Amino acid sequence: MSGHHIIPLKVLLNTTIALLALTIVTVGVFYLDIPAPFDVVVAIILASSKATIVAMFFMGLYYDDKFNTIVLIFSLIFLLVFVGITLLDTLFRDSTMAIW
Repeated sequence: MSGHHIIPLKVLLNTTIALLALTIVTVGVFYLDIPAPFDVVVAIILASSKATIVAMFFMGLYYDDKFNTIVLIFSLIFLLVFVGITLLDTLFRDSTMAIW
């Protein structure tokens, strides 16, 4: 470990400007008439890009060991797998269950 890395103020300000710009784009996309399946895709892409910027620069993963980035990526993959398994279970249940 090389120690704690101080993130320069210029990087933090540029990151803040990028996040504000993406937030404005998100609000702008809300007012566009995007067809049903694609609006979710656009929203996920925008949210993922903002989350990536936050993780890389505000959390310092860009300057940290690459092992921590790999741990973050694998934890997100496991989260997606577990949520996917849960959705497979709930989406394909028998809809004729008796509700008392």
